[in-house]
Amino acid sequence: MRMKNKEALAGYMFALPWILGFLFFTLIPITQSIIYSFMDYNILQPPKWVGFDNYRNMVNDRIFWKALSNTLYYVAFSVPLTMLVGLVIAMLLNNDISGIAVYRTLYYMPSIVPVVASTILWLWIFNPNFGILTTIVRMFGVKSPAWLADPQWSKRSLVIMALWSAGRGMIIYVAGLKNISRVYYEAAEIDGASRLKRLVWITIPLLTPTLFFQLVMGIIDSFQVFTQAFIMTAGGPNDSTLFYVLYLYNNAFSFWKMGYASSLAWVLLIIIMVITSINFIVSKYWVQYDQS
Repeated sequence: MRMKNKEALAGYMFALPWILGFLFFTLIPITQSIIYSFMDYNILQPPKWVGFDNYRNMVNDRIFWKALSNTLYYVAFSVPLTMLVGLVIAMLLNNDISGIAVYRTLYYMPSIVPVVASTILWLWIFNPNFGILTTIVRMFGVKSPAWLADPQWSKRSLVIMALWSAGRGMIIYVAGLKNISRVYYEAAEIDGASRLKRLVWITIPLLTPTLFFQLVMGIIDSFQVFTQAFIMTAGGPNDSTLFYVLYLYNNAFSFWKMGYASSLAWVLLIIIMVITSINFIVSKYWVQYDQS
């Protein structure tokens, strides 16, 4: 028993840094956030209990609905496009040819570039006067939009930028494709199935677990888009890129409405949980887990 107690104590000591980090940087802030969401708190003055007023104020908050609609737009377009581009790249790179590892590395590298650095890079790309994208569009004789300075194109520009990180999903798709047994393809080839039929009836159905994972994680990640809009547009022009988390940040650290910002955070959690739950419920109708 003494030996077991010593081993247990050693285990707890090794885990202590993580336990303390979880306690002080996760559990306590979460608990405080729940409490502050029912309070009027500006940091400088003691918090005042207001009940559900913060949540009721959202209903009549025009900017809240604007931020939510901007975020839904971004999620609706960036997630499918990123998944599609990542899948296409993965299928192109799912071949055992010389130097394939180099190509996979090159496509994956943009995903490991720090978000701030890539955002600064895309600021130059979207420059309406001498940006690379502007130059390419003009080469085809098309008038280039103002990109980030145009309310009609600002969100679209950020969706285009989201494709920059498609290589992150590409690696996961390649792993999913490698997990599909060659037996299915060989049997289909013997039956005379074309490449398109093999894609539709073998690859896509057996890749649905990977697609489902990418869908869930992509939605969760896209709902929390912040850095790009914060650095590139600060929510403008005309609040066209004022995303949900950016609005939450402004309330917390620009307007010092910590109570309202906390309630926004919990509403975002509820929205993500509801959408994720719906995805899991619907997944049983289209996700194929058993390959036998």
